Amino acid sequence: MMRNPVLILSSFFIGSAVRNFSPFQFSMEPSDTLAVRGAPTLLNCSIHSEFPAKIEWKKDGSFLSLASDDRRQVLADGSLLISSVVHSKHNKPDEGVYQCVATIDNLGTIISRTARLSVAGIPRYLSQPEAASVRAGDSHVLNCEVNPDLVSFIRWEQNKEPVELDQRVFTLPSGALVISNATEADAGLYRCVIDNAGPTKTSEEAEIQILPESGEERTLEFLMEPQHVSKVVGESVLLPCVVTGYPTAYVTWTHKDQLIDKGRFEVLGGGSLRIFNLTEEDAGSYSCMADNVNGSIEAQTVLALKASPQFLKKPANIYAHEATDITFECEVTGSPAPTIKWVKNGDAVIPSDYFKIIEQNLLVLGLVKSDEGFYQCLAENDAGNVQSSAQLIILDQDVTIPSPPPTSLTRATTDRLMPGSRGSAGPTPSAPRDVVASLVSTRFIKLTWRLPAEPHGDDVTYSVYYSLEGNNRERIVNTSRPGEMQVTIQNLMPDTKYSFRVVAHNRNGPGESSAPLRVATQPEVQVPGPAPNLQAVVTSPSTVSLSWDMPLTGNGEIQNYKIYYMEKGMDSEQDLDVSTLSYTMTGLKKFTEYSFRVVAYNKHGPGVSTEDISVRSYRFMNESLSIMVRWQPPPADAQNGEIIGYKIRYRKGTRKSEAAEITSGSQLYQLIDGLQRGTEYMLRVSAITVNGTGPATDWTTAETFESDLDETTVPAVPSSLHVRPLVNSIVVSWTPPENQDIVVRGYTIGYGIGSPHAQTIKVDYKQRYYTIENLNPSSHYVITLKAFNNVGEGIPVYESAITRPQSVPDPLPMLPPVGVQASVLSHDTIKVTWADNSLPKNQKITDARYYTVRWKTNIPANTKFKVANTTTLTHTVTGLKPNTLYEFSVMVTKGRRTSTWSMTAHGTTFETIPSSAPKDVTVVSKEGRPRTIIVNWQPPSEANGKITGYIIYYSTDVNAEVHDWVIEPVVGNRLTHQIQELTLDTTYYFKIQARNSKGMGPMSDAVQFRTPKGKPIFHVSGKTDMSMSGTGDNHILVIVIIVSVGAFTIILVVVGAFLCTRRTTTQQKKKRAACKSANGSHKYKGNSKDLKPPDLWIHHERLELKPIDKSPEPNPVMTDTPIPRTSQDITPVDGSMDPMLQRRNSYHGHESEDSMSTLAGRRGMRPKMMMPFDAQLPQPVISAHPIHSLDNHHHHYHLGSLASPTRSYLHHQSSTRSIATPISHLDRAESTAFTTPIAHVRPTHPLKSFAVPAIPAYPMYDSAALPSTPLLSQTGPHSVKTASIGTLGRTRTPMPVIVPSAPDVSESSRLHEDAGSNYETDELTEEMAHLEGLMKDLNAITTA
Repeated sequence: MMRNPVLILSSFFIGSAVRNFSPFQFSMEPSDTLAVRGAPTLLNCSIHSEFPAKIEWKKDGSFLSLASDDRRQVLADGSLLISSVVHSKHNKPDEGVYQCVATIDNLGTIISRTARLSVAGIPRYLSQPEAASVRAGDSHVLNCEVNPDLVSFIRWEQNKEPVELDQRVFTLPSGALVISNATEADAGLYRCVIDNAGPTKTSEEAEIQILPESGEERTLEFLMEPQHVSKVVGESVLLPCVVTGYPTAYVTWTHKDQLIDKGRFEVLGGGSLRIFNLTEEDAGSYSCMADNVNGSIEAQTVLALKASPQFLKKPANIYAHEATDITFECEVTGSPAPTIKWVKNGDAVIPSDYFKIIEQNLLVLGLVKSDEGFYQCLAENDAGNVQSSAQLIILDQDVTIPSPPPTSLTRATTDRLMPGSRGSAGPTPSAPRDVVASLVSTRFIKLTWRLPAEPHGDDVTYSVYYSLEGNNRERIVNTSRPGEMQVTIQNLMPDTKYSFRVVAHNRNGPGESSAPLRVATQPEVQVPGPAPNLQAVVTSPSTVSLSWDMPLTGNGEIQNYKIYYMEKGMDSEQDLDVSTLSYTMTGLKKFTEYSFRVVAYNKHGPGVSTEDISVRSYRFMNESLSIMVRWQPPPADAQNGEIIGYKIRYRKGTRKSEAAEITSGSQLYQLIDGLQRGTEYMLRVSAITVNGTGPATDWTTAETFESDLDETTVPAVPSSLHVRPLVNSIVVSWTPPENQDIVVRGYTIGYGIGSPHAQTIKVDYKQRYYTIENLNPSSHYVITLKAFNNVGEGIPVYESAITRPQSVPDPLPMLPPVGVQASVLSHDTIKVTWADNSLPKNQKITDARYYTVRWKTNIPANTKFKVANTTTLTHTVTGLKPNTLYEFSVMVTKGRRTSTWSMTAHGTTFETIPSSAPKDVTVVSKEGRPRTIIVNWQPPSEANGKITGYIIYYSTDVNAEVHDWVIEPVVGNRLTHQIQELTLDTTYYFKIQARNSKGMGPMSDAVQFRTPKGKPIFHVSGKTDMSMSGTGDNHILVIVIIVSVGAFTIILVVVGAFLCTRRTTTQQKKKRAACKSANGSHKYKGNSKDLKPPDLWIHHERLELKPIDKSPEPNPVMTDTPIPRTSQDITPVDGSMDPMLQRRNSYHGHESEDSMSTLAGRRGMRPKMMMPFDAQLPQPVISAHPIHSLDNHHHHYHLGSLASPTRSYLHHQSSTRSIATPISHLDRAESTAFTTPIAHVRPTHPLKSFAVPAIPAYPMYDSAALPSTPLLSQTGPHSVKTASIGTLGRTRTPMPVIVPSAPDVSESSRLHEDAGSNYETDELTEEMAHLEGLMKDLNAITTA
């Protein structure tokens, strides 16, 4: 079985020089696809050919570059795979029109049909199902309005179980659910679900209650009426018709006034009509009629059908020689009529002198070698597009075209093949002689020549080659018989130069060519073109009205028109001259056929004549028994095909029985006779296409005359004319002519200032008055009135009037509404209420006033308002954005009077959960910290409120359940976070979820990151790195140096404090005493802050005291992993680790920053001991007393060994203000081999606390201040998972990030009070004693 019919030609190939046609076509083409954002999609394409083809893809007409595209790739068969569709509001890279392009080198290119890829939008419910009570046996419709592109994804659930659909319960094309013949089983909660379009989204639930039938009669009404719909032939359609009422109605359907039978038609739920496998005969009007014993109701709709393009004739493969003409035939049908486009090797063919598209065929004139390749006919309409290809092979002149010749060759080409067979080698003719142009016209040239000097035979034929001068593309025309030495070249262009040459042929082949002859055609005389739209309408037995339009090519001013007419059967044609675009022929014979044509004249003479049109005059026209009906065709874009006729329906008065008449498609009038005298009739007209009858016009009334009247003369003058002037109008009234025996078709009213010919108006013959509007006040108008009929206009009657002066003042503006209030109802709804002082006290509206409400977001740059009108004193505004401040104002309008805008009212919509995930999630490795990563993100596009926090999920398994992912909480004002102690050379997946006060939003897409390879780098807190293999002697030396420097610093501090205390004057003491007794309310000026003593911190490697700067960085940008509050929350590590290695590990990664909590072992700094600070009373002082039992010179500190006063104090503070405590990496280890220093509390010590200052900023480190609010408010033990060191497989107790809050005003006042009171001279001795004790403790460390 051969796929391509042209392969049959292979059996007729002659000689090895003839190349075969290569099978090259699409076996599969892409089709329109609806994709889902984030999901994969596939566009099919495959090629059938003998040679390998290169397949590329175009999107919106441009080639896709897929070499470095990870998301899109071309599969082995040529299909395009998009692994993850990207689609957002401002970025839609995947949506568009796609086309597959296949190329075979040295052969050609073909393109597939186009396919549109659409991406389903974000699911949104435009309306929700509503609760209702339904009577048993009745019908109900549950609406669910979503985005139009997501209707196909809708399904329904009852009590959260899928609804089983059948002929009683079914869904409509809009997505609505129809329940007919309701039973108790239908009661329950219904909701609409959007599936397979990303995350499943459900609507609100609506409860349906089934009530027993009461037996009371209920009026029939439509719950759902059929709507006009357009479908494609071969599809199915559902026309809804849902009726409610009691007794239950019986529903019938009619199509084109015929009752619908079974077969492809199915009635669902007792009313809705489904039609399967639509055909063209199914188009037209449908009527749904429901009736019961109490009455009936009817609804109509029109079903329009489209047919996708279908080939009636496809282009065929062609062999041809150079300089010949060929035609690729292509015939396509479809509805609407398809548009045809031709392409060659994938590029559009642009019509020119040598490429012509005539009807649907492609003519290629004067072939050249470069014309070879594949030609495709592409047809497209609203229902789809198709393509078909054919190959053109150009043979050498000495190669005979295979027989039989293809039918696609033109006559000139076929004639050229006749002498093409080359015989045995022999002499060929010499060049023809004396080639001349014997006749030159505007569009043709006649050539003649003489016999060659050496013809070498008797049967000599000739070929004439011609081309535009300067163009090498030649065309060929052959003589019709041997020996003929003249030819006429047709279809030339006026005033154009051509080149001609003649070649003689004998049995041996073509001879020499003559010398080129250059001839120019004559310029064309500029005469008018034909007058378009010529129409002839019979108006009476002896008159015909003609009308036409001005020629499209007038070539100058049109001087006049000449009408040629002739009675059928006569030989002579008569004519008459007119200067207008219409004329009424009179004096014609009754019931006689006439032909008419029109010719336009300009200064050059007569133009091109129109085609003849023929009409037949009436046999008789009894005015009392007939009505003439005229109409205009529907707009071109609403015809849906070629109109083949019109149907006129008419009936007497309001009777239901109708009669109908049908006309041809070009006839826009119809005489309906055989009617009753003096009777009113109703008429309407509908157009007819091959698909059926379209919608009808509205009913129009017409009345027959009481008796037959004369219409051989024009009407007489109207018997009276009266005018009544107003300010801007004049009321005209009249009485008909006294002679009632002459037909009056209507009246013509003319009026104008000073002249009655400025404006004209025509009214019906029944009318007796008319109001001329839009006139100028205080102006003199002249008015004329004439009666007219088909013969012409009668004698006019004149009258004049002066309009009244303008005396009515402009209306006063109304008072604006007052008391405008905006009440927030939900996250997207605000109710606006107001009062109107121009109304009575009861605020009851009794006139035709209305109110206009406008609103916009309260942003100064936003000046665009939305408005809505209402007739009540309230309006509910919906569709607002969550958590957005809006301003509202109201204006009242009554007739022409309006008010100004009222004062504005403001309302902020409630928050709702975020509807989008955090965006732009990125993960980067921290420089020099291979086990630490930094996660950055941006807030959600649709936050719907203030973001109060984020949750970072990460795991090594992207497919793991959500509860198996490790989470890291982050506060809402942070857009970056770092996670530490990850495993090297491991792939992690990260997601982020935003939270506001209403709940959690959706998760972001997973972001993949692989930690780098390599070993961790260890850092120490000093400027010089220390090797892990250092000895204990080096440690002793470092400790001695640190203690010496610390001791010296402490002495300086003590001496400074002593000097400052001595300078305290008696006046200052009194001032402090007065401040102390002022109930804690203190205000300091000048240098009062200098009285606060400096906070001190202990560096346990240098044992020195330094002042602390507690001011946090104003703009923190990073948070760290939370740590446990107590040592019990720390996961122990292997106790078998070498002690020295453990101590070294305690320095690895350590980092202590102001207002940042993190594991001490994650920063690369030496651990520092930080004591909590708080200003609340009592005011304990913590001092560290080392115990001289430190083995191996290692120092381990255990927070759990603090003395009980301190422990209780810390626990008390944590209930209201959390305390950050840095702990070294070794604090995780459970070890009993070392003892720890104990922190003692002295409640009366004047120093407030020891605190840890900020780490000096290194280029690679970022500091961050964390808020005091816990990220996750939970009671009891936390069930959240956090990352353990280097391992994701373990779980550990969550470690909330906690930072001490700054003291409030009262605490700060108390702090200054204490600072002033504690530095009395009489207390200095006690403080010195404490400092001396501290020095002894420090000296004990150096001697250990």
